[in-house]
Amino acid sequence: MTSPVAKLTFWGVRGSTPTVDPATWRFGGNTPCLDFIAPDGTQFVLDCGTGLRMLGNRWAASEPAPRPKETHIFVTHYHWDHIQGLPFFAPLYVQQNHFQFYSFRSQFLGRDSLRQVFETQMALPYFPVDFSAMSAQRGFRELEGGESFFIGENKVTARHINHPQGCLGFRIETPAGIIVYATDNEPGDLVLDKNLRELAAGADIFVNDAQFTPAQLAGPKKGWGHSSWKEGVRIAREVGAKTVALFHHDPDSSDRVVDGLLRDAREEFDTVFAASEGMVITLGAAGQPVQAHMPGSRTALRREAHFRAVVTGLGADGCKFHEETTVRDLAMQGALILLKHNPRIQSELEIVMETPGSNGVREMRMRGYVVRAEPSELGTTAVGVVFTD
Repeated sequence: MTSPVAKLTFWGVRGSTPTVDPATWRFGGNTPCLDFIAPDGTQFVLDCGTGLRMLGNRWAASEPAPRPKETHIFVTHYHWDHIQGLPFFAPLYVQQNHFQFYSFRSQFLGRDSLRQVFETQMALPYFPVDFSAMSAQRGFRELEGGESFFIGENKVTARHINHPQGCLGFRIETPAGIIVYATDNEPGDLVLDKNLRELAAGADIFVNDAQFTPAQLAGPKKGWGHSSWKEGVRIAREVGAKTVALFHHDPDSSDRVVDGLLRDAREEFDTVFAASEGMVITLGAAGQPVQAHMPGSRTALRREAHFRAVVTGLGADGCKFHEETTVRDLAMQGALILLKHNPRIQSELEIVMETPGSNGVREMRMRGYVVRAEPSELGTTAVGVVFTD
């Protein structure tokens, strides 16, 4: 009997404002948007940041592949970085599509605030066409923030968390596992902190706000409505969440800064990774409850290569390994490496590689983290690596 499988894809992981700085290319510059497909085929979209445009483009490229009759879009709150992709989401301009939106009733707008927010951001003089240009069928449901309900066979729970002007966190329970999406939260409110812990309890994937460093959160950024890796790890440990995804990266945090935050987090919690644009998380796959990999689009400009290398890293069993091997499909941002060992997902590898140069063979020393590890036809493990140094 086949195990139920669910898939979570990150289309935008940046907070506050999108970035195009080359220093943020590896983790990505689009603002929050995730796509979650449950085992029964129900499709969820979490937030409508600029990553939503990329999701819409992917749907258009995959046509005429069958898609669910209805897509359920959950909006955590109404700040610009979480809604600014909506006018550019092409499927909303296709009449046969059907979308159901969910969020809370804003105290500043009152009844029907969810619809009002979308209409207002496309009103004159902010956008060339108004909300009526979207011909898809649309429904709007305002949540109280303390309720649970079912969509298909999936239980959805919404809870208020701590962010200026309000915010919801979401928990989706499926036969393949539990994901929790709780971005834009600042610790310190006892009631709302309790809500967050209830959401995260026992989650397989806990996507948590990690925009600030612990020092920033304790000082100049206090009151801005965000959290740190340290808070996310602490909550995961307290409530038994299995895997933490650091999310909502600060627009001023380069890839190297995020790498540093990830290293700090891993000193306190083994199963933590930094969310990357294009990363896919698989829940419920046989033998491995959580798998993560990056599709080829994020390691573009790849070319065939067969370079000798020595790789040092940490295996899935927690033991350090040192292995001679071959690097294949080398790219500017990553490579495919065949290993006899099975490295831990999101662990760091050190790679010493021999490459030809004008003066003979040259040694290159690089570091990277594992984003994919799958059995290959050669009886080895095919390991996808994204370079950090």
